[in-house]
Amino acid sequence: MEAVGLNRDFWRGRRVFVTGHTGFKGSWLILLLKALGAKIFGFARPAPTEPAMFTLLGLEAHCAHRVGDICDLAALEDALREARPDIVIHMAAQPLVRASYASPVETYAVNLMGTVNLLDASRRLETIPAIVAVTTDKVYENRATGKAYAEEDRLGGHDPYANSKACAELAIDAYRASYFSQARIGLASARAGNVIGGGDFAPDRLVPDAVRAFMQGRSLALRNPLFVRPWQHVLEPLCGYLLLAERLHADPDLGRGWNFGPAPEEDATVRSVVEILAEIWGDGASWRLDEGSHPREAAHLSLDSGRARAELAWRPRFRLAEALRQTAAWYLAWRDGRDMLRFSKEQINSYLS
Repeated sequence: MEAVGLNRDFWRGRRVFVTGHTGFKGSWLILLLKALGAKIFGFARPAPTEPAMFTLLGLEAHCAHRVGDICDLAALEDALREARPDIVIHMAAQPLVRASYASPVETYAVNLMGTVNLLDASRRLETIPAIVAVTTDKVYENRATGKAYAEEDRLGGHDPYANSKACAELAIDAYRASYFSQARIGLASARAGNVIGGGDFAPDRLVPDAVRAFMQGRSLALRNPLFVRPWQHVLEPLCGYLLLAERLHADPDLGRGWNFGPAPEEDATVRSVVEILAEIWGDGASWRLDEGSHPREAAHLSLDSGRARAELAWRPRFRLAEALRQTAAWYLAWRDGRDMLRFSKEQINSYLS
Protein backbone atom coordinates (compact mmCIF):
# COMPACT_ATOMS: atom_id res chain seq x y z
CA MET A 1 0.00 0.00 0.00
CA GLU A 2 2.83 2.35 0.85
CA ALA A 3 4.05 2.07 -2.75
CA VAL A 4 1.12 4.24 -3.84
CA GLY A 5 1.06 6.34 -0.67
CA LEU A 6 -2.01 4.77 0.95
CA ASN A 7 -2.03 4.09 4.69
CA ARG A 8 -3.49 0.67 5.46
CA ASP A 9 -3.83 1.53 9.15
CA PHE A 10 -6.02 4.52 8.27
CA TRP A 11 -8.44 2.42 6.20
CA ARG A 12 -8.62 -0.69 8.39
CA GLY A 13 -12.14 -0.75 9.83
CA ARG A 14 -12.96 2.68 8.38
CA ARG A 15 -16.63 3.10 7.45
CA VAL A 16 -16.83 4.26 3.82
CA PHE A 17 -20.09 5.22 2.06
CA VAL A 18 -19.86 4.91 -1.74
CA THR A 19 -22.51 6.10 -4.18
CA GLY A 20 -22.46 4.48 -7.61
CA HIS A 21 -20.75 1.35 -6.29
CA THR A 22 -22.46 -0.92 -8.86
CA GLY A 23 -20.74 0.80 -11.79
CA PHE A 24 -17.40 0.09 -13.42
CA LYS A 25 -15.29 2.39 -11.22
CA GLY A 26 -17.42 1.58 -8.20
CA SER A 27 -16.74 -2.14 -8.59
CA TRP A 28 -12.98 -1.59 -8.64
CA LEU A 29 -13.30 0.74 -5.65
CA ILE A 30 -15.06 -1.97 -3.64
CA LEU A 31 -12.18 -4.36 -4.29
CA LEU A 32 -9.60 -1.70 -3.48
CA LEU A 33 -11.30 -0.76 -0.21
CA LYS A 34 -11.63 -4.44 0.71
CA ALA A 35 -7.89 -4.85 0.17
CA LEU A 36 -7.37 -1.97 2.59
CA GLY A 37 -9.66 -3.48 5.23
CA ALA A 38 -12.43 -0.85 5.08
CA LYS A 39 -16.13 -1.42 5.81
CA ILE A 40 -18.05 -0.50 2.66
CA PHE A 41 -21.61 0.80 2.43
CA GLY A 42 -22.86 1.10 -1.14
CA PHE A 43 -25.84 3.09 -2.42
CA ALA A 44 -26.68 2.90 -6.12
CA ARG A 45 -29.13 1.86 -8.77
CA PRO A 46 -28.79 -1.76 -9.97
CA ALA A 47 -25.74 -2.52 -12.10
CA PRO A 48 -26.08 -0.34 -15.20
CA THR A 49 -25.07 -2.85 -17.89
CA GLU A 50 -25.47 -6.51 -18.79
CA PRO A 51 -22.98 -7.98 -18.25
CA ALA A 52 -21.56 -5.86 -15.40
CA MET A 53 -18.42 -6.26 -13.34
CA PHE A 54 -20.44 -5.87 -10.13
CA THR A 55 -22.60 -8.90 -10.88
CA LEU A 56 -19.90 -10.98 -12.61
CA LEU A 57 -17.72 -10.79 -9.49
CA GLY A 58 -20.57 -11.17 -6.98
CA LEU A 59 -19.60 -7.91 -5.28
CA GLU A 60 -22.94 -7.63 -3.49
CA ALA A 61 -21.43 -10.05 -0.96
CA HIS A 62 -18.40 -7.81 -0.40
CA CYS A 63 -20.19 -4.69 0.84
CA ALA A 64 -23.36 -3.51 2.55
CA HIS A 65 -25.22 -3.24 -0.73
CA ARG A 66 -28.26 -0.98 -0.86
CA VAL A 67 -30.22 -0.29 -4.05
CA GLY A 68 -31.36 3.31 -4.26
CA ASP A 69 -31.51 6.45 -6.39
CA ILE A 70 -29.54 9.55 -5.40
CA CYS A 71 -32.43 11.60 -6.76
CA ASP A 72 -34.46 10.21 -3.81
CA LEU A 73 -33.29 12.49 -0.98
CA ALA A 74 -35.17 10.67 1.78
CA ALA A 75 -33.79 7.25 0.83
CA LEU A 76 -30.27 8.65 0.49
CA GLU A 77 -30.43 10.35 3.89
CA ASP A 78 -31.74 7.16 5.48
CA ALA A 79 -28.86 5.15 4.00
CA LEU A 80 -26.30 7.68 5.25
CA ARG A 81 -27.70 7.63 8.76
CA GLU A 82 -27.64 3.84 8.80
CA ALA A 83 -24.03 3.70 7.54
CA ARG A 84 -22.65 6.38 9.91
CA PRO A 85 -19.66 6.82 7.57
CA ASP A 86 -16.23 8.26 8.27
CA ILE A 87 -15.67 8.88 4.55
CA VAL A 88 -18.09 9.51 1.67
CA ILE A 89 -17.02 8.93 -1.92
CA HIS A 90 -19.67 10.14 -4.35
CA MET A 91 -19.44 8.57 -7.81
CA ALA A 92 -23.08 7.98 -8.82
CA ALA A 93 -23.67 9.67 -12.17
CA GLN A 94 -25.03 9.54 -15.67
CA PRO A 95 -21.51 9.24 -17.13
CA LEU A 96 -21.94 9.15 -20.92
CA VAL A 97 -21.67 12.14 -23.27
CA ARG A 98 -23.83 10.68 -26.05
CA ALA A 99 -26.50 9.54 -23.59
CA SER A 100 -26.61 13.07 -22.20
CA TYR A 101 -27.66 14.39 -25.62
CA ALA A 102 -30.50 11.86 -25.70
CA SER A 103 -31.57 12.38 -22.06
CA PRO A 104 -30.48 15.84 -20.88
CA VAL A 105 -33.11 16.18 -18.13
CA GLU A 106 -32.10 12.88 -16.54
CA THR A 107 -28.43 13.82 -16.88
CA TYR A 108 -28.89 17.09 -15.00
CA ALA A 109 -31.15 15.42 -12.44
CA VAL A 110 -28.58 12.75 -11.60
CA ASN A 111 -25.34 14.68 -11.99
CA LEU A 112 -26.39 18.00 -10.48
CA MET A 113 -29.35 17.37 -8.18
CA GLY A 114 -28.03 13.95 -7.15
CA THR A 115 -24.88 15.70 -5.96
CA VAL A 116 -26.94 18.38 -4.19
CA ASN A 117 -28.95 15.64 -2.46
CA LEU A 118 -25.78 13.88 -1.31
CA LEU A 119 -24.34 17.12 0.06
CA ASP A 120 -27.54 18.17 1.76
CA ALA A 121 -28.04 14.79 3.42
CA SER A 122 -24.40 14.87 4.57
CA ARG A 123 -24.81 18.41 5.88
CA ARG A 124 -27.66 17.36 8.15
CA LEU A 125 -25.80 14.30 9.39
CA GLU A 126 -22.99 16.58 10.69
CA THR A 127 -20.68 13.68 11.61
CA ILE A 128 -18.87 12.97 8.32
CA PRO A 129 -15.25 14.19 8.45
CA ALA A 130 -14.49 13.94 4.71
CA ILE A 131 -16.38 13.84 1.41
CA VAL A 132 -14.81 13.31 -2.03
CA ALA A 133 -17.22 14.11 -4.88
CA VAL A 134 -16.05 12.74 -8.25
CA THR A 135 -16.78 14.82 -11.35
CA THR A 136 -14.78 14.67 -14.61
CA ASP A 137 -11.99 16.22 -16.66
CA LYS A 138 -14.71 17.63 -18.92
CA VAL A 139 -15.82 20.27 -16.36
CA TYR A 140 -13.45 22.84 -17.88
CA GLU A 141 -14.45 25.33 -20.55
CA ASN A 142 -12.72 23.85 -23.56
CA ARG A 143 -11.24 26.62 -25.69
CA ALA A 144 -9.41 24.19 -27.98
CA THR A 145 -6.00 25.65 -27.15
CA GLY A 146 -4.35 22.27 -26.59
CA LYS A 147 -3.23 23.27 -23.07
CA ALA A 148 -3.61 21.04 -20.04
CA TYR A 149 -6.36 22.31 -17.74
CA ALA A 150 -5.48 23.15 -14.14
CA GLU A 151 -7.90 23.39 -11.23
CA GLU A 152 -8.12 27.19 -11.40
CA ASP A 153 -9.22 27.21 -15.05
CA ARG A 154 -12.74 28.34 -15.92
CA LEU A 155 -15.51 25.75 -15.73
CA GLY A 156 -17.82 25.20 -18.69
CA GLY A 157 -19.13 22.38 -20.85
CA HIS A 158 -20.86 22.44 -24.24
CA ASP A 159 -22.75 19.15 -23.90
CA PRO A 160 -25.27 18.25 -21.17
CA TYR A 161 -22.90 15.74 -19.53
CA ALA A 162 -19.94 18.11 -19.20
CA ASN A 163 -22.15 21.04 -18.28
CA SER A 164 -24.07 19.08 -15.63
CA LYS A 165 -20.77 18.10 -14.04
CA ALA A 166 -19.56 21.73 -14.12
CA CYS A 167 -22.83 22.71 -12.44
CA ALA A 168 -22.14 20.04 -9.80
CA GLU A 169 -18.73 21.63 -9.19
CA LEU A 170 -20.43 24.98 -8.53
CA ALA A 171 -22.84 23.31 -6.11
CA ILE A 172 -19.91 21.68 -4.32
CA ASP A 173 -18.22 25.07 -3.95
CA ALA A 174 -21.43 26.61 -2.61
CA TYR A 175 -22.00 23.87 -0.04
CA ARG A 176 -18.37 24.02 1.04
CA ALA A 177 -18.53 27.78 1.60
CA SER A 178 -22.02 27.82 3.10
CA TYR A 179 -21.95 24.79 5.39
CA PHE A 180 -18.93 22.51 5.46
CA SER A 181 -16.09 24.98 6.04
CA GLN A 182 -17.64 26.27 9.27
CA ALA A 183 -18.26 22.73 10.47
CA ARG A 184 -14.63 21.76 9.64
CA ILE A 185 -15.82 19.00 7.30
CA GLY A 186 -13.52 18.36 4.35
CA LEU A 187 -15.31 18.52 0.99
CA ALA A 188 -13.28 18.12 -2.21
CA SER A 189 -14.03 17.39 -5.85
CA ALA A 190 -11.94 15.00 -7.93
CA ARG A 191 -11.57 15.29 -11.70
CA ALA A 192 -10.12 12.27 -13.48
CA GLY A 193 -9.19 11.70 -17.07
CA ASN A 194 -10.61 9.06 -19.45
CA VAL A 195 -10.58 5.94 -17.31
CA ILE A 196 -9.94 2.53 -18.85
CA GLY A 197 -9.64 -0.95 -17.37
CA GLY A 198 -11.20 -4.37 -17.37
CA GLY A 199 -14.83 -4.70 -16.38
CA ASP A 200 -16.24 -1.71 -18.25
CA PHE A 201 -19.19 -2.77 -20.40
CA ALA A 202 -20.78 0.65 -21.01
CA PRO A 203 -22.01 1.56 -24.51
CA ASP A 204 -20.35 4.36 -26.48
CA ARG A 205 -17.03 4.09 -24.67
CA LEU A 206 -13.90 3.35 -26.64
CA VAL A 207 -12.49 0.30 -24.87
CA PRO A 208 -15.77 -1.58 -24.26
CA ASP A 209 -16.81 -0.87 -27.85
CA ALA A 210 -13.43 -2.16 -29.05
CA VAL A 211 -13.69 -5.32 -26.96
CA ARG A 212 -17.18 -6.07 -28.26
CA ALA A 213 -16.00 -5.59 -31.85
CA PHE A 214 -12.82 -7.64 -31.43
CA MET A 215 -14.66 -10.52 -29.72
CA GLN A 216 -17.16 -10.63 -32.60
CA GLY A 217 -14.45 -10.42 -35.26
CA ARG A 218 -15.61 -6.98 -36.46
CA SER A 219 -13.62 -3.83 -37.21
CA LEU A 220 -14.23 -1.13 -34.63
CA ALA A 221 -15.90 1.97 -36.11
CA LEU A 222 -14.21 5.14 -34.82
CA ARG A 223 -16.05 8.47 -34.85
CA ASN A 224 -13.06 10.71 -34.16
CA PRO A 225 -9.76 8.82 -34.44
CA LEU A 226 -7.60 11.94 -34.05
CA PHE A 227 -9.25 13.25 -30.87
CA VAL A 228 -6.86 13.38 -27.90
CA ARG A 229 -7.72 12.30 -24.36
CA PRO A 230 -5.90 11.79 -21.03
CA TRP A 231 -6.23 7.99 -20.80
CA GLN A 232 -5.45 6.25 -17.50
CA HIS A 233 -6.01 2.90 -15.83
CA VAL A 234 -8.92 2.85 -13.39
CA LEU A 235 -6.71 2.13 -10.36
CA GLU A 236 -4.77 5.37 -10.86
CA PRO A 237 -7.55 7.86 -10.02
CA LEU A 238 -9.16 5.54 -7.47
CA CYS A 239 -5.95 5.52 -5.44
CA GLY A 240 -5.90 9.30 -5.88
CA TYR A 241 -9.43 9.61 -4.47
CA LEU A 242 -8.50 7.50 -1.44
CA LEU A 243 -5.27 9.38 -0.87
CA LEU A 244 -7.20 12.65 -1.04
CA ALA A 245 -9.78 11.29 1.42
CA GLU A 246 -7.02 10.34 3.88
CA ARG A 247 -5.51 13.81 3.82
CA LEU A 248 -8.89 15.54 3.78
CA HIS A 249 -9.94 13.64 6.89
CA ALA A 250 -6.98 15.15 8.74
CA ASP A 251 -7.04 18.58 7.09
CA PRO A 252 -10.40 19.97 5.88
CA ASP A 253 -8.57 22.94 4.35
CA LEU A 254 -7.60 20.64 1.47
CA GLY A 255 -11.22 20.89 0.36
CA ARG A 256 -11.01 22.15 -3.24
CA GLY A 257 -10.88 20.72 -6.77
CA TRP A 258 -8.18 18.15 -7.60
CA ASN A 259 -7.09 16.77 -10.97
CA PHE A 260 -5.98 13.14 -11.28
CA GLY A 261 -4.71 12.50 -14.78
CA PRO A 262 -1.71 11.07 -16.63
CA ALA A 263 1.35 13.08 -17.45
CA PRO A 264 0.55 15.28 -20.50
CA GLU A 265 3.07 13.39 -22.64
CA GLU A 266 0.95 10.25 -22.05
CA ASP A 267 -2.15 11.81 -23.65
CA ALA A 268 -2.94 10.00 -26.88
CA THR A 269 -5.29 9.98 -29.83
CA VAL A 270 -8.22 7.59 -30.02
CA ARG A 271 -6.51 5.93 -32.97
CA SER A 272 -3.29 5.32 -31.00
CA VAL A 273 -5.19 3.71 -28.15
CA VAL A 274 -7.11 1.40 -30.45
CA GLU A 275 -4.02 0.40 -32.41
CA ILE A 276 -2.10 -0.50 -29.23
CA LEU A 277 -5.10 -2.43 -27.92
CA ALA A 278 -5.57 -4.23 -31.25
CA GLU A 279 -1.91 -5.27 -31.32
CA ILE A 280 -2.17 -6.67 -27.79
CA TRP A 281 -5.45 -8.43 -28.61
CA GLY A 282 -4.27 -10.03 -31.85
CA ASP A 283 -6.67 -12.16 -33.93
CA GLY A 284 -6.67 -9.56 -36.70
CA ALA A 285 -8.30 -6.86 -34.54
CA SER A 286 -8.71 -3.66 -36.55
CA TRP A 287 -10.61 -0.38 -36.87
CA ARG A 288 -12.31 1.68 -39.57
CA LEU A 289 -13.62 5.22 -39.83
CA ASP A 290 -17.28 5.84 -38.99
CA GLU A 291 -18.25 8.60 -41.42
CA GLY A 292 -21.77 9.20 -40.07
CA SER A 293 -22.90 12.37 -38.26
CA HIS A 294 -22.18 12.53 -34.53
CA PRO A 295 -22.86 14.88 -31.60
CA ARG A 296 -20.25 17.50 -30.84
CA GLU A 297 -17.33 16.47 -28.62
CA ALA A 298 -14.13 18.28 -27.67
CA ALA A 299 -11.21 17.45 -29.95
CA HIS A 300 -8.53 17.74 -27.25
CA LEU A 301 -8.59 17.24 -23.48
CA SER A 302 -5.61 17.23 -21.13
CA LEU A 303 -5.26 17.58 -17.37
CA ASP A 304 -2.59 19.31 -15.32
CA SER A 305 -2.27 17.19 -12.16
CA GLY A 306 0.60 19.16 -10.67
CA ARG A 307 -1.37 19.98 -7.52
CA ALA A 308 -1.95 16.31 -6.67
CA ARG A 309 1.68 15.49 -7.37
CA ALA A 310 3.02 18.36 -5.24
CA GLU A 311 0.59 18.32 -2.31
CA LEU A 312 -0.55 14.69 -2.14
CA ALA A 313 2.58 13.00 -3.53
CA TRP A 314 0.25 11.19 -5.96
CA ARG A 315 1.49 10.12 -9.36
CA PRO A 316 0.34 7.51 -11.88
CA ARG A 317 2.23 4.23 -11.98
CA PHE A 318 1.25 2.94 -15.44
CA ARG A 319 2.21 4.37 -18.77
CA LEU A 320 -0.45 4.07 -21.46
CA ALA A 321 0.84 0.84 -23.01
CA GLU A 322 0.87 -0.90 -19.63
CA ALA A 323 -2.61 0.41 -18.79
CA LEU A 324 -3.85 -1.11 -22.05
CA ARG A 325 -2.03 -4.40 -21.39
CA GLN A 326 -3.72 -4.67 -17.99
CA THR A 327 -7.08 -3.82 -19.57
CA ALA A 328 -6.79 -6.34 -22.39
CA ALA A 329 -5.61 -9.04 -19.97
CA TRP A 330 -8.82 -8.64 -17.93
CA TYR A 331 -11.15 -9.01 -20.92
CA LEU A 332 -9.17 -11.93 -22.36
CA ALA A 333 -9.32 -13.68 -18.97
CA TRP A 334 -13.09 -13.11 -18.86
CA ARG A 335 -13.45 -14.43 -22.42
CA ASP A 336 -11.52 -17.54 -21.42
CA GLY A 337 -13.73 -18.26 -18.39
CA ARG A 338 -11.24 -17.40 -15.65
CA ASP A 339 -12.23 -16.68 -12.04
CA MET A 340 -12.63 -12.92 -12.47
CA LEU A 341 -12.89 -12.06 -8.78
CA ARG A 342 -9.54 -13.69 -8.19
CA PHE A 343 -8.06 -12.21 -11.36
CA SER A 344 -9.21 -8.68 -10.44
CA LYS A 345 -7.76 -9.01 -6.94
CA GLU A 346 -4.47 -10.14 -8.46
CA GLN A 347 -4.37 -7.04 -10.66
CA ILE A 348 -4.99 -4.84 -7.62
CA ASN A 349 -2.31 -6.56 -5.57
CA SER A 350 0.15 -6.24 -8.43
CA TYR A 351 -0.63 -2.54 -8.79
CA LEU A 352 -0.28 -1.85 -5.08
CA SER A 353 3.00 -3.70 -4.81
